[in-house]
Amino acid sequence: MKLVIAFLMIVSLLNASKVELEVLGSGGPELDGRASTSYLVWIDDKARIIIDMGSGSMLYFEKSHAKIEDLDLVVLTHLHIDHSVDLPAFVKAGYFSHRSESLDIMAPSGNEQFPSGSQFLENLFGEKGAYRYMSDVLTKKSDSFEIIPIDVKDIAIDSYREFKISAIRVHHGVVPSLAVRIDVGEKSIVISGDTTNKNHDLELLSMNADLFVVHHAISQDAQGYATELHMKPSMIATIAQKAGVKKLLLTHRMKRTIGKEKETQAEIAKCYKGEIVFAEDRMKLKI
Repeated sequence: MKLVIAFLMIVSLLNASKVELEVLGSGGPELDGRASTSYLVWIDDKARIIIDMGSGSMLYFEKSHAKIEDLDLVVLTHLHIDHSVDLPAFVKAGYFSHRSESLDIMAPSGNEQFPSGSQFLENLFGEKGAYRYMSDVLTKKSDSFEIIPIDVKDIAIDSYREFKISAIRVHHGVVPSLAVRIDVGEKSIVISGDTTNKNHDLELLSMNADLFVVHHAISQDAQGYATELHMKPSMIATIAQKAGVKKLLLTHRMKRTIGKEKETQAEIAKCYKGEIVFAEDRMKLKI
């Protein structure tokens, strides 16, 4: 019996998905030598999800040897330039790939200040859009592949071939924004997106996550308008501790936080006792 149990455990381990998160861009909107925000989720050595597509992400997508053909989903947490600007280049590159099946693009629904994800794509590729010469990508008759918008108003939960994604609206000033959780079997990644956590929903979304990817755009002593858009390290620590996350990855790093790593780590460690990692471009973490 013990041999049978051991064999079944080995088979289970062999069948378990290999999950990795690659940081394509660890920076923000500044000119600081970093690519802007973008993450790639690898499942069994295939790039399945790209979250955000800030400037530089397209180049690092290429350098990672990821394939457009393997992707199941693109998520834009919000439509600030440093999270979405490389999308048109990515769609254009798809024309020269072997992909033919459609690709979902998830983004928040809009408001008076920002378009919805579907309107954003229409503004880019529609018949009156900036890149109207590629308007066929919004149709089934596309010469490459069709892109399908998914607008998230409050919450969305979708299942794909190898993973489940849960997206919720979070507070980022007037900017419609999302946080997302990716579950692959028993492994989980949560990406906070840009948020203040004013809605206090991140704790539940992040519960027992293996990796909590948090945007660290302001320091503990920050003041002014930035604090209405982003979380201080103490808030990050509180969420991570309450949710019981195993590892914390601090990214979306900016000039106002770079150089303050010791202070940030000390502040977070007052509450959160897990591992803390500061993101760099092309960093890859195994889940």
